[in-house]
Amino acid sequence: MALNSAMSDRKRPRLVVGITGASGAIYGVRLLELLKDNGIETHLIISRAATITIPYETNLKISEIESLATVVHPIDDVGATCSSGSFRTLGMIVAPCSIKTMSEIATGTTGNLIARAADVALKERRRVVLLLRETPLHLGHIRSMAAVTEAGAIVYPPVPAFYARPRTLEEMVDHTLGRVLDLFDLDVGAVKAWAGGKSRPDASSP
Repeated sequence: MALNSAMSDRKRPRLVVGITGASGAIYGVRLLELLKDNGIETHLIISRAATITIPYETNLKISEIESLATVVHPIDDVGATCSSGSFRTLGMIVAPCSIKTMSEIATGTTGNLIARAADVALKERRRVVLLLRETPLHLGHIRSMAAVTEAGAIVYPPVPAFYARPRTLEEMVDHTLGRVLDLFDLDVGAVKAWAGGKSRPDASSP
């Protein structure tokens, strides 16, 4: 029974989720909610800067956000399970992702667990998606974006899709996260597939 249980747990999809101090904490929080609702095992890492940003942007306590994850890893625990390539995951999402974190991942600077976990996922050729939150961008930012892309990551600025006619901020966030999870072949029901021009709503509709 123990062996069967272990094998069952191994087959359960796993994602590493990083939340950094960039604006847009709601993306990380809602991502955890969607993954939890769909039975995905999550390994959460919150940066120190994020613990400062989150109270400004949400009414949630850090402990409430951590309760959404399957496992929580301290930012300094570079010996955590997700720091090893032998720990199988679908990959990693950093939501939101600061320029600092993206630059560390781009250069292989693994001074904390978010950067280390992303570096491990990249070396194992797993998907890494960075919801980069910064604007405007200077040339150094753009060069780091190019470098991290060349390393195998996907830079995914959370740009809202207005063609979906979002009625609330929550709908905008869900659409972005649904598209991000599409990159991992995970359908959480947050995105309605585009059906071409036939799906265009009547111009008179609200």
